[in-house]
This record gives sequence, C-alpha cells and structure tokens, in this order.
Amino acid sequence: MIKINFEENKSVAYDDNKQIGECDFIENENTWNIVHTEVDNAYQGQGIARRLVECVIENAKKANKEIIADCSYAKIVLERMNGGKYD
Repeated sequence: MIKINFEENKSVAYDDNKQIGECDFIENENTWNIVHTEVDNAYQGQGIARRLVECVIENAKKANKEIIADCSYAKIVLERMNGGKYD
C-alpha cells in the first residue's frame, strides 16, 4: 500500500519502506512554492503525483500559507482545484 507522508519541505510517497516519489517546495515567508514533483517510473499512472501535491496543499492550508507552483505538474493540479484559475 502506498503511503504519503509530509516531511520537512516536501511530501514523500512510500511503498512499504521504499521511497517512490516526492513533491518538494520552497518556503518564502507566507508562501510555499512547489518546485518539483516526481514519481518512480514503475508507479506512474496511479495518481501518486496528484496525492503528493494535494498533501503539500493540505499542509499549506493548515499552516496558513499561500501555495504557488513553478512545477508544471503542480500548476495543473492547482488550476483544476481552482476551477481553471491559477494565480
């Protein structure tokens, strides 16, 4: 079973103890900028990248941080969550 953990400045996907993906962000004052999302080729197509981005977004909300994305994939996820709008 794939587990998603929130760690310092990233969310990480694990299959048992094997790291299979991560979503990294940079914190600048009140903003978290997602800069990279990657999933091992063997695990692609299972929605893991989306879960990684959603984990960062969820934790940003808990921390009262704005979320932006330089990562092209995360930008798409944010657009879809905001009804096609991305600021």
